[in-house]
Amino acid sequence: MASIARCLRAARPSTLSRLAQTPLTRSNWQPASLRAFSASPIRDIRKYTKDHEWIDLNADKTAGVIGISEYAAEELGDVVYVELPEEGKEVNAGDAIGAVESVKSAADINAPIACKVTAINLTLEEKPGNINKVPEDDSHGGGWIAKVQVGEQGVKDFEALMTLEEYKAFTGSEDH
Repeated sequence: MASIARCLRAARPSTLSRLAQTPLTRSNWQPASLRAFSASPIRDIRKYTKDHEWIDLNADKTAGVIGISEYAAEELGDVVYVELPEEGKEVNAGDAIGAVESVKSAADINAPIACKVTAINLTLEEKPGNINKVPEDDSHGGGWIAKVQVGEQGVKDFEALMTLEEYKAFTGSEDH
């Protein structure tokens, strides 16, 4: 927007007056039927565990991304080290796939569902603090832990996890 404003300021007053006198014409342009721009992100399906991990699954529930929740990141404090899982490792729900160490404490990262690790966030080895900045971001610079491949058992495990509303209620109670 700044470049548009600069262009308008640089235009001669005579040009602006000619623009104002030009009649508006309708074009045949039609907006796309799909939402091309939105202020809200389009999310995959995300659920949470009682151990404060989250998992996003794609629409066909064959692949996902794992990380720790914002609540866990805040409770841990400044993260100083992240132990990442091995690529290719197959795990069951609840298996430890890594660890997070902070100035306050250390905690295991558990697999929320049965899955196979296909990629890890190597950025966290150099910048473990990304977990504190953006713990629930699964983009390139985010705090996600691992990308996974999901089978039938993983989909069954996923259905048993908490939705965001259930997770907020859980973290708001004293049972966690």
